[in-house]
Amino acid sequence: MLVIGLMSGTSYDAVDAAAAELRLDGDRLTLRPLGMVSASYDAGLRASLAAALPPAAVPLAEVCRLDTGIGRAFAAAAVRANREVCAERAELVASHGQTVFHWAEGGRVHGTLQLGQPAWIAEATGLPVVADFRARDVAAGGQGAPLVSLVDLLWLRGRPGRPVALNIGGIANVTAPDGTAFDTGPGCALLDAAVREFSGGRLAYDADGALAARGEVDGRLLHRLLGEPYYALPAPKTTGKEVFHAGYLRSAGLLDGARTEDVLATLTMLTARTIADAVRAVGATEVVASGGGMRNPVLAGTLRELLAEIPVRASDELGLPAAAKEAYAFAVLGFLTAHGLPATDPRSTGARHPSVLGSLTPGTAGFRWPAPAEYPPQRLVVETPERATANGTPVGSR
Repeated sequence: MLVIGLMSGTSYDAVDAAAAELRLDGDRLTLRPLGMVSASYDAGLRASLAAALPPAAVPLAEVCRLDTGIGRAFAAAAVRANREVCAERAELVASHGQTVFHWAEGGRVHGTLQLGQPAWIAEATGLPVVADFRARDVAAGGQGAPLVSLVDLLWLRGRPGRPVALNIGGIANVTAPDGTAFDTGPGCALLDAAVREFSGGRLAYDADGALAARGEVDGRLLHRLLGEPYYALPAPKTTGKEVFHAGYLRSAGLLDGARTEDVLATLTMLTARTIADAVRAVGATEVVASGGGMRNPVLAGTLRELLAEIPVRASDELGLPAAAKEAYAFAVLGFLTAHGLPATDPRSTGARHPSVLGSLTPGTAGFRWPAPAEYPPQRLVVETPERATANGTPVGSR
């Protein structure tokens, strides 16, 4: 089945559309990455989204406008991916949508909201769409995150030692081979918020970590930030921009006359330190990293320094492009849903049981469900271009 996975993370800068050919053969699920397109939100939509995120109070009219605007943006990305990567052969779209609120209180998640109405995607592409993945896990008592942990578990199974998957987006998360998975804390969320505050909204992020590289870590401030109670909570746990936003910076006194470069250097160390602490806590012998945070050389370099004895390699080395790994993961989740298979591991999310995720919006011709699979896959094999060519199957181009 040829599936397009759509993803926009907590940095809400762009919609990634990754196309994959997926095959289920016994206990093995094979993923052949075909390529991706990435489409930035237009400036107006991104500004509206930023203004609507917690702790802002938002009228329902604005929620409706955002749901429509984000849905159209996801639809446009899907159309491009189907045309440019799939030669109009895609069979299914799996859309994560845009998380705008994750209702976590007292160590439990009570609800979650992703915008990006899938009807716009189905109308634009003519394809069936699986969307709203997180809600079912939350309804089953889970955290609804990290939701791609099952993909990580299947993908890294069989590697020597204890390989740990790491994704650094707005929020960072890890998945260990025993199923332990959780958000470590802020990835780029506080860094991005600080840059926007200090630049008066002119800059959205610290490009290449250039500002942080010119700063000095404030040890006392770092110590105070590390006292955040979230870090001491046991797994499974999840957090988001409901906690780590500009108001968090203000309450911590980071915006009161401090030098921009020093604040960013300190926040970079905070992100790297909390990730490193989490990686050591789960006994990692290897880190396979992805997400936009890995494109920040200062953050990635600081993390590697803190984990000097533990190799940190980009997911590209194992066949999944770091920039599109989560979009590919949602293509897998959509494929599992289409085949009636659960796409969660209760060890990772804390749910009472595994769940078949998402809801279906039919395409122009409706949707013919594949024959239900007899049992879920036990491993995920990523077919690299070299392996695909060896098998006589040319890989699609971007």
